[in-house]
Amino acid sequence: MPCYKKILVAIDCSPVDDTVIEHLMALAVPLGATLHLLHVVHSHTRDQERYLREQAVTTLEGYRATLRAAGIATEVLIRSGEPEHEIPKEVEEHGYDLLAMAIHGHNLPCRILFGSVSRSIRQKITIPLLLVTPPR
Repeated sequence: MPCYKKILVAIDCSPVDDTVIEHLMALAVPLGATLHLLHVVHSHTRDQERYLREQAVTTLEGYRATLRAAGIATEVLIRSGEPEHEIPKEVEEHGYDLLAMAIHGHNLPCRILFGSVSRSIRQKITIPLLLVTPPR
């Protein structure tokens, strides 16, 4: 069985992140894994970029404090661009053992209209992908 020591956690700064963080806390402690929290800022203007980046820093630092209090080594990463491109780039560039992210569970019309970041990423990475579904 593989041992996950370096885990990338894609955070989209929505309420579903709490669920993936709970799951990763339970996984990281017994494995002694380091969690790398990544948010990809997807914006169209400089003002929007600045605002979304500030929000991401606040969210990620809050999660980092919680995880560190639980004894989990945690790093915070922020990239800019399209999540379905930037997350696989991060995976490729830094040799993670596992990628974890929450899924929103959109219905079929929403998936057709907006696409699925997790589906796109799944096709681009070669490491295991843990998809966490939030409670309904």
